Amino acid sequence: MDEAARRAAEVRSTEEIRSHFPALKRRHGIFPVAYFDGPGGTQVPKSVVEAMSDYLLRHNANRHWAFATSAETDQAIEEARTALADFLNATPREIVFGANMTTLAFHLSRALGRRWQAGDEVMVTELDHHANIAPWQALVLERGITLRTVRMIPETGELDWKDFERQVSGNTRLVALAAASNALGTLNDVRRAAEIAHRAGAWLLVDAVHYAPHELTDVRAMDCEFLLCSAYKFYGPHLGVLFGKLELLQSIDFPKLVPAPDSAPERAETGTQNHEGIVGAGAAVDFMASLATGSTRRERLSAVFGEFHQRGQQLVRKLWEGLAGIPGIKLFGPPPDAPRTPTVSFTIQGVPAEEAARKLGEQGLFLSHGDFYARTVVERLGLAPAGLLRAGCACYTTEGEVQRLIKAVRELM
Repeated sequence: MDEAARRAAEVRSTEEIRSHFPALKRRHGIFPVAYFDGPGGTQVPKSVVEAMSDYLLRHNANRHWAFATSAETDQAIEEARTALADFLNATPREIVFGANMTTLAFHLSRALGRRWQAGDEVMVTELDHHANIAPWQALVLERGITLRTVRMIPETGELDWKDFERQVSGNTRLVALAAASNALGTLNDVRRAAEIAHRAGAWLLVDAVHYAPHELTDVRAMDCEFLLCSAYKFYGPHLGVLFGKLELLQSIDFPKLVPAPDSAPERAETGTQNHEGIVGAGAAVDFMASLATGSTRRERLSAVFGEFHQRGQQLVRKLWEGLAGIPGIKLFGPPPDAPRTPTVSFTIQGVPAEEAARKLGEQGLFLSHGDFYARTVVERLGLAPAGLLRAGCACYTTEGEVQRLIKAVRELM
């Protein structure tokens, strides 16, 4: 048995993984529910809910005080930081928690904007979720910076890298790039973006919200200065996570209260945090790591995500090819043999996306519809305002559920 096969054999089966998710037992009328809405938020395993419940029921307190439950809260948050650091290949002091990715992006943009002025430039792309666009648009008004936007290629759902290289200049201060498109599933070459940005003296911020559930994130390999992700996209609670290189977190002028800690990462966190959510985010990482064997948490995560990738590729190929064989279906984004996540967006001729989602939902097939806050993508595809249907595969998705979806779409036609 080769190394890849051995590691795959160590990862729990899909059926065993499913046993950890009570939501998967739900029925909608006579139909078992199949959750294809993972790109908007995954279901949560029992261990994550139990960790959050245990914290609230037995350890709940505010931080940095001289009694037991406060000390236990401090310890729980540090353990969660360590788990997220292992998840991203960072250090615990480089992990910042916040309400969600959007809030953290605005917080970071406000801090960075304090050092920028008219003539400085930030670069975003047409593939991005608007949470990675709007915070920098705000600085156009507040600080007079220039915002540049890299084109996507509508026919392939990929970035125009020639346009990317043209737009970076000596005035570029930050490149903000999605590692994966939440609308189309496109995987972007983050390391290539880092090399281009750094040659111009710019920093790289990576939106990994749609990437982190599907590919093991490595901030060192990406060579990014900042990265954002959301725990509720990888089987955790509604919580945002920001990675920042330690020297930057220590030096950036974050808006903060004077009495608040002045050392990283707490200097970048405002007010009392969502302690139970932080505990749950750490538990989500531990859940994923528990699905394989290995001597360290990062090693176990590597085995799990390697197998997640293979299973996801098999599912997305079946889904893509099955939908492609139905007259009147139009698929968007890269094909299965191109770098992509197991997320497929499509339209059904003559059936608006919302109506199709409702009819599929009546059969227990839960898909998201619209623009998914990646509005520019939908506009460039000429699909506004109705948008797309989006089916995302998660660690608990089965081939049988994919076949159910294909059959139901065929019957809609």
